[in-house]
Amino acid sequence: MTVQTRTDTFAALRDCFATDLAALIGGPPQRGVTPNDFIDLVEEVRDVLATSSLGHWQDASEELDSALTYLTDALTSPDGDQRSLLAWARTHLRDGIQTAS
Repeated sequence: MTVQTRTDTFAALRDCFATDLAALIGGPPQRGVTPNDFIDLVEEVRDVLATSSLGHWQDASEELDSALTYLTDALTSPDGDQRSLLAWARTHLRDGIQTAS
């Protein structure tokens, strides 16, 4: 039986969302591979969208801000809590990208 680590889970989120996030701000899709690198990308996109005068981009920024809370908490949470925190982060990432598009 394979045990999924915190880094593996963040890598899966990065693989799923990094290209779409980077495309929102016209940045390169591939950035660093650590959980903190992914969090930095989400923060950058959130900040860019927040400065927009477009309402749907501001709404997307709020979704990404919520995702960041869950991602950051997952880095420091006990392993038992990580799965639910990352599931919430995934939901907010998906909703943020959909709202911005």
